[in-house]
Amino acid sequence: MARTPPTKPRKNALQERSRATVDALVEATARILVKEGFEKASTNRIAEIAGVSVGSLYQYFPSKEALVAAVIDRHNEEIMGIVRTALVEVADLPIDKAVQKLVTVAVEAHRINPKLHRVLAEQIPRTGQLAEVEAFNREVHALVRAYLESRRKEMRKTDLDVATFICVSAIESVAHNTVLNHAEMLSEKTVKVLVDETTRMVVGYLR
Repeated sequence: MARTPPTKPRKNALQERSRATVDALVEATARILVKEGFEKASTNRIAEIAGVSVGSLYQYFPSKEALVAAVIDRHNEEIMGIVRTALVEVADLPIDKAVQKLVTVAVEAHRINPKLHRVLAEQIPRTGQLAEVEAFNREVHALVRAYLESRRKEMRKTDLDVATFICVSAIESVAHNTVLNHAEMLSEKTVKVLVDETTRMVVGYLR
């Protein structure tokens, strides 16, 4: 049975120079994943693109899988930062305005480097990042549920946990599949139609 490659960093980069090295390695990994694919993302190739020695790479990362895991973490944190901000901004908005904002933000967040997003979606199981992704999902569900709880009077009677699951799943599915279907090739008009129709569907369900 093949041994699972380690995916945790060897050590944390505390000094500025160390952080710069780690940043260069993670960015190089992302570029190679997009342009050349996972199979060609060897540690030698990553170190070459990053402009550091392989020895320096191994000081921080035990394997290329650990570097891919770091790329996934960074990409997810970027998306979650946008989602957290949006959920704060919609706290006082009525359901129709809030849902439209959330759908718009979800699609825009997934369109951040869509080629990388597609590659990472394929690599999450391989790098054992499912637990981290599930943690992000739990956070999103908790935030959306809190919003829906505050808007009970605008909603039909329904189980909040079920409503949260359906709303988050519908929005995430549209946003994710927009990316998988080459979001960079979609016109802004088409994206707007996707946002408007998804908003209509979710608001219609809630009311």
